[in-house]
Order: sequence, then C-alpha cells, then structure tokens
Amino acid sequence: MPDFPRRAATALFLERQHLDRPRARRLTGTSLARFARDTGGLQLDSVNVLDRAHYLTAWSRFGVFDRGSFDRLAYRRRVLFEYWAHCACLVPRGDYPAWRRAMFDHPVRTDAWARWGRSARAKRLLGEIQAEIARRGPLGSSDFEHARDTRGTWWDWKPAAHALHFLWLSGSLLVHSRRNFERRMDLAARVLPEAASEACMSAAEFPMWHIRRSLHAMGAATETDLRMYMSFPRLPAPARRAALRAMLETGEVIEVGIEPGPDAAAATPHPGRRSPPLRWYLLAEDVPALEAASRRRRPSTGTTLLAPFDSLLWHRERVLRLFDFDYRVEIYVPAQKRRYGYYVLPILHDGRMIGRLDAKNHRAERRLEVRSLHFEPGFGRVPEVGRGAGRARAGAADVDPALAGLAGALHSLREFLGADRVSLGAACAGAWSPALRTHLRAAPTGPRPDARDLPGE
Repeated sequence: MPDFPRRAATALFLERQHLDRPRARRLTGTSLARFARDTGGLQLDSVNVLDRAHYLTAWSRFGVFDRGSFDRLAYRRRVLFEYWAHCACLVPRGDYPAWRRAMFDHPVRTDAWARWGRSARAKRLLGEIQAEIARRGPLGSSDFEHARDTRGTWWDWKPAAHALHFLWLSGSLLVHSRRNFERRMDLAARVLPEAASEACMSAAEFPMWHIRRSLHAMGAATETDLRMYMSFPRLPAPARRAALRAMLETGEVIEVGIEPGPDAAAATPHPGRRSPPLRWYLLAEDVPALEAASRRRRPSTGTTLLAPFDSLLWHRERVLRLFDFDYRVEIYVPAQKRRYGYYVLPILHDGRMIGRLDAKNHRAERRLEVRSLHFEPGFGRVPEVGRGAGRARAGAADVDPALAGLAGALHSLREFLGADRVSLGAACAGAWSPALRTHLRAAPTGPRPDARDLPGE
C-alpha cells in the first residue's frame, strides 16, 4: 500500500475542486461543464445575503463573470441541469444517464415516498399536474396556488409543490428555468431531448459510478467521505461496501496510506478515544496525480473566499482532517449562539484555510460589508519545529501576502456583487485590521463586470 503525506491529499483535493488557482480561470461552456464534472455539481441555495450559492461557488473559481451568461450556459445551452447530488445541485449534462437511474429508483427507494406515490390521491394529482405542464409549458409551484384548470380542478399549493418535487426527483419533470429563483418545471424530454430515448445506467453499475464520481472529485477519500460527499441517493451501506470491494478486486480502486494530521483526534466522533487508522481509497488512475501533488511546494496558489455551500465544504469532517479547519454553517443557529456570524466565508490562501469572515451585501448602498473577521489561531506565528508539514500555518513572513490576497479577493467580490466599496465593521478591529485596511486601499479595484455575453469558445 503506497503512503503519501497529508499535504498531497489536500493538494489533489484542491486541484479537483478547481481551487489550485482560485479565480484564475475563464468562464466558458467548456470550463463550466468541466468544473461541474470534476466536483460532481454546484449546490443551489436560496439564501441571498451576498449572492446565490452557485454564483459564489463559480466566482471562487472564475472570478468576476456575468450571471446572465452563466444562466444561458446552464438553462439555455443546457451545459448543466438540476438534480439532487449533495443537496439540490447543477450537475453536468453528461451525467444524465447515471442520474436517470437514481430518478428511476426514487419512487420506491424510501417507504414514505413509495406509500405516498401509490395512493389514489397522489396518482390523480401527479397525473393532473403533469398534464397541465404538458399543455401550458413550464410552470412553478406558485402557478398552482389557488389555480384551477379548464376542467374545474382546484390545486392546493402544498400538495402541488410536493407533487412537483416528486415528479422532478423521479425524472418525469426537469427544471426548465428559474424565475426569481423559483424552479419552473417542464416535461423532461422538452428540457433534455435525450430523456426521451437514452437508457438509464443499470442498477448494478450505479453504485460503482457513484463511488467513481466521488473519488474523482475528492482524490483520496475515506469510506465516510464517500458517504458524505455526494450524499444522494443515500446508498445502503452494504451496497456501497460491496461496490467498493468489487472495485478493489478489479484494481480500479486501490488503498493508500495518508498520514494523519496533528488534529486527527478532533476529527473523530469521539476525540481522545483510540481509533484504528483511517483507510483511504484512490482511483488507480489517480496515482500519478497524487504523486505529482506530493511534490508541490504549496497545495494551491492564490486567495479566494468560499461560499458556505461550496463543494469543498460538503463534508466538514474531511475539511477538519485535511485543513485543520473546523467549519460549521451558522445560518440556522440562533443569533445569540453564533460563534462567527450568519453568512461566514472561509478564507483560502495558498492552500491553507487562514480564517473566516461574515459578510453582507448592502445592495441599496452598493456596499460590501465585512461584519466580522477571524483569523485562525496560528495565523502570524511561525510554526513550532517538528509540528509537521501537514499543519502548515501562516508564519510572520506570510502575513503580508495573505492580507494582500484577502484584500484582492474582497475587491473582486465587491465587483462581482456590483458594490462600490468594501467596509470593515466594528467587529473587525483585531490586530491585523490596520494592515488589511492598508491593503484594501492599495488593491486595484478594476471596472465592474458589464453584461456582455461570453466570447466564443
């Protein structure tokens, strides 16, 4: 079993997440499709305190881009389509045959859905809604609120929304477009023509595809990572383990050793309790990529901010294991119990998580506010000798480039959001605040993005 340093697993993970050179790529149909294919998807979320989660995730890779161009690529050229991969996601169109298997199995996967789908009322409601969309074209949940069709049938919003979700997850409908972030559904074959004819992946192949896709997105991964990264559908543990064993037997997947980090105990469900070493798995074809990653001087180059729903953060125990970074989404935590803030963005600099900030876009004032800023405890201190390369922290000599990189990322985000300035709130009065303010004043601002279409590929 080959052994690799933890920094190699971290570097390959960042590469597969397109964060080896954050904000350095150009958004095109090809680059967007490749990003979604390499990561498994871009998560969608309705929280809009800065911007929608999928736009922010794309900004972390592509820098400032035009949202209209993104939407045309996703919803008109159909480079991507919406389905449930981790949560609701934009996934690559090329993965449709695999996700069609999940769609086909959805009505019988859980007892609750199966019981609901078999009821006479549900069958009648599903048929009526599907017929109405076939007749009228793309519709959203709000179109069924107190609506009546020409035959006199009234719909209630909640059952209709439930039925639309069922028809989407089971593949009869797909998301045609979004209006004010509301999904507008249409018949699957009218969204993706291949839905009318393309066969779905076999039930035997799907668990192996799921593992293959997850391993590609993460590089080296544990069995828990495989369960928690692309968490839909929730494959039964015996089926997932049987598929993994089969891939190990054929040599498609190999077991590798990854050195534990100094905080490995904190990344276990029961810190302080002795646990067996974690077993890590890797696609055999990725051995050269992991070897190359182990030779890099730093895991990535550049600075960006990550959305709370970024695919890099999908499994937060993994983030703790690889980055020594304990991250939690506090959006749904009562305000008085929040530790860092409402919409907290991790700060990624040269492959290290150096801190986090809580930000808000004041649209009427055209102002991006950093409401609080917290650097990691080791930021600005030279690591102790013998702490190990896996626990790379910013030393004193790294602080200035890190602050300059953060200032550049904040100005890029400001441009992307259409704001005129960045402000630091009263909670940003820490030791590094004066230096960050200096870098913010010195950082080039650049023009705001205009509404041009993407150049030809």
